[in-house]
Amino acid sequence: MKKLVALLLALVLALPAFALAEEEVFRSYASDFSQGTDGWYARSTGEASISVADGALTITGRTATWNSPGRDFPLVAGKKYTVSVEVKHDAAEAFELMISAAHSKNGLESYENIARAKAKPGEWTTISATYTPSNYDNYILYVETVNFGTTDFSMRNFNVELDEIVFDNTLPSLKDLYAPYFDLGAATTKSETLDEKRMDFYASQFNILTPGNELKPDFVLDIAASRKLAKEDPTAVAVKFDNAKPLLDYCQKNGIKVHGHVLVWHSQTPEAFFREGYSSSGTFVSREVMLARLDNYVRLIMEYMEANYPGVIVSWDVVNEAINDSNGALRESNWTKVVGDDFVNRAFEIARKYAPEGTKLYYNDYNTPEQMKLIGISKLLDSLIADGNIDGYGFQAHYGATTPLPSRIRAAMQEISAKGLRLRVSELDVAIDNNSEVQLRTQAYRYVALFQIFMEYAEHIDAVQVWGVTDDLSWKASNYPLLFDAKARPKFAFDSIVELVQPKAE
Repeated sequence: MKKLVALLLALVLALPAFALAEEEVFRSYASDFSQGTDGWYARSTGEASISVADGALTITGRTATWNSPGRDFPLVAGKKYTVSVEVKHDAAEAFELMISAAHSKNGLESYENIARAKAKPGEWTTISATYTPSNYDNYILYVETVNFGTTDFSMRNFNVELDEIVFDNTLPSLKDLYAPYFDLGAATTKSETLDEKRMDFYASQFNILTPGNELKPDFVLDIAASRKLAKEDPTAVAVKFDNAKPLLDYCQKNGIKVHGHVLVWHSQTPEAFFREGYSSSGTFVSREVMLARLDNYVRLIMEYMEANYPGVIVSWDVVNEAINDSNGALRESNWTKVVGDDFVNRAFEIARKYAPEGTKLYYNDYNTPEQMKLIGISKLLDSLIADGNIDGYGFQAHYGATTPLPSRIRAAMQEISAKGLRLRVSELDVAIDNNSEVQLRTQAYRYVALFQIFMEYAEHIDAVQVWGVTDDLSWKASNYPLLFDAKARPKFAFDSIVELVQPKAE
């Protein structure tokens, strides 16, 4: 009897794993409402109702804009879906309707607006957009009005389709091909790390990854918790790593290095970090308090990473973009206002104090080949070298198809490497005007020219990292700047830098 109970228990425990098998992933839904309401219901406090006729669902009796036809959907976090619906109303004038999502996590419900469109009276209007859900326990999709809160309306042809991408892990591997020269890496975002197949594809190409946003102060500083701590100690800091954990977990599990970006930056840093009581608009704290906050902030980050992800983060951008574009002087910011012009030096001093042994510390900036910018960067680097707390410099390389000139890039690399600093190409992409074949081939030529320069300086370069992997997820998506298109298919640029070190067989 005991053996039978144990067997039944084992079978029950195995059921959830079966239910979450890949073949059970929700992929599509389409309804013409020919079979009734098809699981849709009226979201209201009881006044609204729905009915179906002639392939359309109509909601009546609405008393608020949120009253809407809704339906539960088993969406998968991190997957990209295309959602669309046709809507129609008979009000006197045009107004907006939208597709929205309600979702909950641990019993707490939250909402998102996915897409909207203005619908003219008596005409069917399509609302459509892509939607990538974050990690929640359940999801409801619904159609509501933006205004005209009590207006009846109809909808038809509600469709949800998984925007599937076939990731080819058998392509030539950039990390392997360029292993004799430098690490090959990329930047990712949290939504990408929720898709394991996508991450496995990235891992087939790259051996070092950077969180594009999730280790910036906006994401790491816990202002609400810091505000509570500041009542007892104005220098206290609270941090959180919820957004960074998915990438760190994946990299730890799969033996991939991480470059940390970024500890100190004038942008994407909460204003409250610099103010008394962590208020949004109070008096600035003193220099001493701010340096103590920075010390606590960096210490907590380094201690957390060493305790939970030892050896995963191999390098950090300590300070980002501190030099003014136009004159090479130090950029004015809250850091210069509160700490002073030596804030970069103090940040590196603090980072060196807490960084695990062997962790490389970088200063990171853009437009390095521009003469005035290079003069300012060079002066700053000299002061950091004199302090003995910097290891390298990160070239942000957000370049165009023809600028900057290769000669200027070489000159900048030569000047900085001659100082004895390590280099990294930290944020590489090449913007083009459109995705025509002519432009894509021009882009490929540019990538080859850049990689030829990087290979010339390979003895000084730790890593070359593209700022994203697929065009659609780039911060410059409209300029198609990366090595893979929106479907993760290799572009001419990818093929060309592969052929640069692995020529085609005759």
